[in-house]
Amino acid sequence: MSAGRVAIVVLIPLIAMAQTRPRARDFGIFLEGSPGPLNAITDIAGIAVAHTTLIRGEGPLKVGQGPVRTGVTVVLPRAGNPGDAVFAGWFSLNGNGEMTGTTWVEESGFMEGAMAITNTHSVGVVRDALIDWQVRRSAMQQSFALPVVAETFDGWLNDINGFHVKPEHVFQALDKASTGPVAEGNVGGGTGMSLYGFKGGIGTASRQLSAAAGGYRVGALVQANFGRRDQLMFGGVPVGRELGCDKVPCRGRPAPQPEARDGSIIIVIATDAPLGPHQLKRLARRTSMGIARTGGTSGNGSGDIFIAFSTANPGAAGANKPVPIMMMPNDAMDPIFDATVQSTEEAILNALVAAETMVGRDNHRMVGIPHSMLREALARYERRK
Repeated sequence: MSAGRVAIVVLIPLIAMAQTRPRARDFGIFLEGSPGPLNAITDIAGIAVAHTTLIRGEGPLKVGQGPVRTGVTVVLPRAGNPGDAVFAGWFSLNGNGEMTGTTWVEESGFMEGAMAITNTHSVGVVRDALIDWQVRRSAMQQSFALPVVAETFDGWLNDINGFHVKPEHVFQALDKASTGPVAEGNVGGGTGMSLYGFKGGIGTASRQLSAAAGGYRVGALVQANFGRRDQLMFGGVPVGRELGCDKVPCRGRPAPQPEARDGSIIIVIATDAPLGPHQLKRLARRTSMGIARTGGTSGNGSGDIFIAFSTANPGAAGANKPVPIMMMPNDAMDPIFDATVQSTEEAILNALVAAETMVGRDNHRMVGIPHSMLREALARYERRK
């Protein structure tokens, strides 16, 4: 999406966009593991996702007016019963960022209701809107709510101090959340993000475990806004060095701008495997290895915060007496660890190839990775092997 789009786009049909944008596997690279039918976090039954995408204006920044390049992405772990909390665990690889509600996740072992991802300065309004939505639908686990809302910074392209994400944008996404394909790239909370010096945004992927490993599924959804160009690895190929800032601009504006940045990434891991909160924290930690496979090192200025949840054990949070809980033995978790790392890596690469060039505030420009040049870089590497 470029600056030529000046109207606000408040909701993107998930199926239409998901079918028209390319994905990492379309470039012929080797990616470990077997994806689910949609290769998305929605391969786990009952999970719904939606985005509200806000794009308006062009030219010089006028705080409060735009240009606007932002939005919100919501994830409902139990779309059919949003008041039923899920077992969850979280992990911060580097804490220069925000994910609300995590102290209660740590204390209780549950994540209650829907969660959302947006820009850094919209966390408060999104959090309040989630509570409002839950109250209206009597979807509260307690008499109060502590929802999970996470952020990454989109101020390079967006009027971030204009506070353009409003409660109605959160409600629109929640009310339209779908269990089908998930749109990627310049959508929702990822609208104004960058990734390894290219345009970034939302990405998702999943893995299907073998019958011998339990037949469970693991899915990842990322809001990717991190990394230096020289770090980027694409399916093991040093694409960032092949497509350096001298060949494809890392950032563009009328005046010079340093290319290096740390950035941030939010990762959501979901599974239908019966895992306890301590085991889900272990999954959240493993996403770090998926980032590393794409070249990221989690710099000092990076907000790398991850949460994992399980849709198994419905009703456990609302029980008023002891209830039986299913839980996998730790010795059986290695395939789930593998699936977590694999789906995280692919979700990041999917965000990269789905994102399109965008011009934002003050004519700042982030270039979508050129697909033809990416294919050429991959081919050159193949010839050297």
